[in-house]
Amino acid sequence: MKRWYIVTTYSGYENSVMDDLIRRRETLNMQDQICQVLVPEETIEVTDKKGKKKTKVNKLYPGYVFVEMNVEGQMDDQLWFNVRNTPKVTGFLGSSGSGTKPIPVPVAEMDDILRRLGMATKPKIDISVGDKVMLTGSFNDTITEVIAVNTEKETVTVLVDLFGRSTQMEFPVAEVKKL
Repeated sequence: MKRWYIVTTYSGYENSVMDDLIRRRETLNMQDQICQVLVPEETIEVTDKKGKKKTKVNKLYPGYVFVEMNVEGQMDDQLWFNVRNTPKVTGFLGSSGSGTKPIPVPVAEMDDILRRLGMATKPKIDISVGDKVMLTGSFNDTITEVIAVNTEKETVTVLVDLFGRSTQMEFPVAEVKKL
C-alpha cells in the first residue's frame, strides 16, 4: 500500500535531500518501495524596491520532504534505515526516535496538499440537496437528508436529531454515504 511520509531535513537542503533520495532509490534498487519524492513549492510574483516584478519560488513546508513509499502494513527496516540515513536527513516526522517507525500522513491531508500543488483534482461530489444519506463516523448509521453542500470545503450539511431537536451539522463528504 502506498503511503506518504514526511522526512525532516536541515532547512534549505530540501531539494538536495530530494535529489539524494531519488539517486538512492536508483542505486539501491528501491524503485518499487520509494514511489515519489516531493518538495512542495509555489511560485509567487513579488515587486522589488524599483517596481520590477519578479517571480519567487517559496517552499510551502521548509525543512520537510514528502516521500511516497510502498509499505505493506508497517515500514520495512531496510527502507526506513536507507531513507533515514540519507545525507542531511534528520529523521521522520511522526517518529519519536529510539527505533520507532514513523506514522504516515493522513490520506485526506495529503490529498489537500496534492490538490494545492495541482497534482490531484478535487473529487466530484455526487450528493445534492434533498438526497437521503447515511452518516458514518461518530453518527454511524444515522439516516438523514442533505440541506446544503459546500463543494469548496467538501462538506455536507444535514439535520440530525439530538435530544429530540433537529440540529444542523456539517460533515466531510467522506463521512456521508448516499442512499
